[in-house]
Amino acid sequence: MAFSDVKSAKGLTELNNFLADNSYIVGYAPSKADTSVFDALAKAPSAEYANIARWYRHISSFSANERNGWAGSAVPQVSGGKTTTAPAADDDDDVDLFGSDEEDDAEAERIKEERVKAYSEKKSKKPALIAKSSILLDVKPWDDETDMKQMEANVRTIEMDGLLWGASKLIPLAYGIKKLQIMCVIEDDKVSVDELTEKIEAFEDVVQSVDIAAFNKI
Repeated sequence: MAFSDVKSAKGLTELNNFLADNSYIVGYAPSKADTSVFDALAKAPSAEYANIARWYRHISSFSANERNGWAGSAVPQVSGGKTTTAPAADDDDDVDLFGSDEEDDAEAERIKEERVKAYSEKKSKKPALIAKSSILLDVKPWDDETDMKQMEANVRTIEMDGLLWGASKLIPLAYGIKKLQIMCVIEDDKVSVDELTEKIEAFEDVVQSVDIAAFNKI
């Protein structure tokens, strides 16, 4: 298949009519035929050639390496009755029959920038996900004479940014001794579990030890 010189009005018309019913120059997938015609065009045509413009935008969406890797054969260009290779993109001697696409490119770039800006603003307003954990602590007393109510009151006096105390209950251990089991929720970035247990164990008059009974990410 050969089109007349796509630098001429006749050649552009032939190509535009052909692309009205075809997605590619040959077959149903991009090939070297598309690459050769794409290179011959050098840049997008004016809006008068809508079918070529559509095809050109599609082919230009592929990188040069991708286009060079396509299978098939190049399409020779016919000019003045002679078959020629596709003209170089920077051939200044050819008559420029294309409309300027600089304004279209500028408009497309402006729309792209606006979309990126809108997306960035939307993303910045979206609240960040705060990582939290639910922890069940076992707080053990020294003996059965420990005031468990006072122990719990002491534990709940601990205040840390990102710490929220929850429900609690007393669980029998042995020989009349009970342990305090208390729930809390922490923000992982703000509260250290080690620091929290150290603060509880600081009530050494009533607290013998602190164990983590359960630890779950929320």
